[in-house]
Amino acid sequence: MANSQGKIFGINGPVVTVKGCDSFEMQEMVYVGNEELIGEVIGVTQDTAIVQVYEETTGLRKGEPVKGTGGPLSITLAPGIISNIFDGIERPLKDIRNISGSFIERGLKVNNLDEEKLWDIKIKAIKGDYVTGGEVIAVTQETSLLEHRIMIPPNVSGIISWIAPDGKYKISDVIAKIISGEDTIDVTIKQRWPIKKARPYAKREPISKPLVTGQRVIDTMFPLAKGGAAAIPGGFGTGKTMTQHQLAKWCDADIIVYIGCGERGNEMTQVLDEFSELIDPKSQRPLLDRTVLIANTSNMPVAAREASIYTGVTLAEYYRDMGYDVALMADSTSRWAEALREISGRLEEMPAEEGFPAYLASRLSAFYERAGYVTNLNATEGSVSIIGAVSPQGGDFSEPVTQNTKRFIRCFWALDKSLAYSRHYPAIQWLTSYSEYLGELEDWYADNVSGDFIEKRNAIMAILQEESSLMEIVKLIGADVLPDSQKATLEVARTIRAGFLQQNAFHADDTYVPLEKQNKMMDIILLFDRRIKQCVEKGVVLSRVKESGVADDIIRIKYSIGNENIDAPFKALAEKINQTFDGIMYGRAK
Repeated sequence: MANSQGKIFGINGPVVTVKGCDSFEMQEMVYVGNEELIGEVIGVTQDTAIVQVYEETTGLRKGEPVKGTGGPLSITLAPGIISNIFDGIERPLKDIRNISGSFIERGLKVNNLDEEKLWDIKIKAIKGDYVTGGEVIAVTQETSLLEHRIMIPPNVSGIISWIAPDGKYKISDVIAKIISGEDTIDVTIKQRWPIKKARPYAKREPISKPLVTGQRVIDTMFPLAKGGAAAIPGGFGTGKTMTQHQLAKWCDADIIVYIGCGERGNEMTQVLDEFSELIDPKSQRPLLDRTVLIANTSNMPVAAREASIYTGVTLAEYYRDMGYDVALMADSTSRWAEALREISGRLEEMPAEEGFPAYLASRLSAFYERAGYVTNLNATEGSVSIIGAVSPQGGDFSEPVTQNTKRFIRCFWALDKSLAYSRHYPAIQWLTSYSEYLGELEDWYADNVSGDFIEKRNAIMAILQEESSLMEIVKLIGADVLPDSQKATLEVARTIRAGFLQQNAFHADDTYVPLEKQNKMMDIILLFDRRIKQCVEKGVVLSRVKESGVADDIIRIKYSIGNENIDAPFKALAEKINQTFDGIMYGRAK
């Protein structure tokens, strides 16, 4: 069937009205104008189609042709994705730079992936095998850290009538022929997949494993599960991007997908430079060997921001289907929501709260619900964990994007401006943050770390909440009027804040802390809590405890004790604390 074609009737920024063709379909990818800019049909009436254009529309003229492609906006899935840097519609920025220099020219035609590179393919299936969608028929080493598993497309099944031998192939080469009914289907190394359609899986599994990040305030206080969804809201300068960098570098996901959506160009340049230099701490190989970056800066066309989010999550699902755990960082979903608002305004839709479209909530839910821990079509298990940064104007968490995001995520890491300004990083405010995954992860912590891990975490949280209540009194009438028992609580809370919640991303031992050390740090803090309360009960003046320097020893644990062979140092510290308190209490009794 010939591709449909219409003509431009009106242009309003990235929104183009097309007339003269009644065969365009919703979400169909189209080429707009003489330069064939990439666009997508977002509205169809009796004689008109509305197209949002993912490139700059300056210079488009009324009457220029708009050609349909007959299919939705899709991306290429094949070896070559990892360690690459794409724009919002999966065009490789390195190739674009080679063609057009510093700025992206309109209408550039570049392949999503390198079509000429030869990959060393090892075949895993044999002629006569019956295969179904998702089954792995070949593998290749995509990077030094990642084996790329070439799968049968999800909607294909049948008997292999021919399969290529091991060898070097391009991604467009046919490596197998499958007889399905009366049809013979050619299977190439690459697949095409629509970005707004979630990839299928066999079964969604219950969440039961944490995404271990090495960040104490996250792993211990507000853990995220593999396959879960989290949000990092915070005003300007509170450390959203830095926190996501730490998670990308240290979390125990196999693959990182980082989407810079509508962020400042110089900030994205810094991200790209840093990622290219970072070394993966587990393998001592470049971090880019297991990372894919999608850069869509604030000066790029706004419509492409929406596409970048879906492009990123589709790439994440593709690697999940191979049996990998993928962590997706979206920085930031607020800029994506602003793009929705701008396009909605140009479409003259009825605005909802603060001018955002009425469908903001449904778009957010469609994005976050693509997270999950699943059994794939090929019987492997994989996960996509989504961590979305939110940038509320003025740090106001009551604005629509933050409030709607909270409806669809179960882990909320609220960044606090006052913590950031006092150099307390990560600036996650422990009183407004929460994680609903604690119950599901309790058994995992009990089996893999300590039987009472969550119990100790709850005890530390209770001390912090009591400190918050006491600080309200202190603000009104000062700390001197508090009894020693409450002053003791404030002292313990200080050690928790400075020694446990605060973490130094630039210190070799403190940038990543294994769960075993986090558990032992809690043991020491709770030992200090018990002993200081015993002193108060015995009538010991609290100043004597402060003079002993025990609290400072506990705060220095993060630097003074490394991450390996920790049993002996922690045992020695516990003995020192007990001896110090015995001396204080004995001296008092004497």
